[in-house]
Amino acid sequence: MDQFTEMQVFVRAIEQGAFAKAAKDIGITPSAVSKIVTRLERRLGIRLVNRTTRRIALTPEGEQYFVKGRHLIQEFRLLEEEVSASAEQPRGVLRINCGFAFGLRQLVPLLKNFQLQYPQVRIELSLTDHVVDLHSEGADIAIRTLASLQDSRLLARKIANTNRVICASPAYIEAFGMPRTPDDLTHHQCILFRRGGNTINRWPFKSAGGGTDYVEVTGTLISDNRECILQLALAGMGVIRMGELVVSQAIRQRRLVPLLADVHDPEEQTTWAVFHPRSQNIPRVRVFLDFLIEHFGNGPWQLAPA
Repeated sequence: MDQFTEMQVFVRAIEQGAFAKAAKDIGITPSAVSKIVTRLERRLGIRLVNRTTRRIALTPEGEQYFVKGRHLIQEFRLLEEEVSASAEQPRGVLRINCGFAFGLRQLVPLLKNFQLQYPQVRIELSLTDHVVDLHSEGADIAIRTLASLQDSRLLARKIANTNRVICASPAYIEAFGMPRTPDDLTHHQCILFRRGGNTINRWPFKSAGGGTDYVEVTGTLISDNRECILQLALAGMGVIRMGELVVSQAIRQRRLVPLLADVHDPEEQTTWAVFHPRSQNIPRVRVFLDFLIEHFGNGPWQLAPA
């Protein structure tokens, strides 16, 4: 077995979290996967994984080999696909990464239509509210709401613009009252979002002079997962400030009620599909980007102006 194949087997085993899962995915036996990893470790002269009965844990050297190995495999795959793209129909594995709430509320309902159009495309969907590195994660496309593109090695296509909304459930309003002014929020239970270790507790409002004033809100519930925050709000646990992409369906169903819409600064955001420059010519990436823009370009989630 050549060294590159050993690397592929090792990377797949770590991605799957177990030799047995990797073996099933690759089409060999678990013992064969274990032997390949052992042979790789002997060749390198260093332990890459610590094996336990329940899982495999990477050593520091194993983590380095895994991250760089996955990047090399991704580059190799992109190179081959770039060369043969002109003759291909959309097919193969499309790895997508996006936030939990966007994925569950907006993307998942669309995947059936996409696969009906492109049945030879196999989708691997990863959901996380943390911004990922496409190079190290091996993703083809990441869908993110960003102020600017941080990685100069990547390209981005705009999916749509979206606003934030302050809202709460009818049950919460009935129990604790309707806030009439921004300052009223200081007396309410606000469910806060934490991003990169920072809790976002300053909510913006339009000032009389045309600028922006901020109100510092508080609450006993904090999460780094937008879907979790949405579910807490639906359960009547507090007031949230969240993007239309996440809350519009619940508002239309009257499970959430917009608050302070006339004075709230919605801070329009842009949602992007981020991808490798070399990926844009791969048929399955290209058609998925077009699919996203066609569906989301007219803002199907957008709420009527206050």
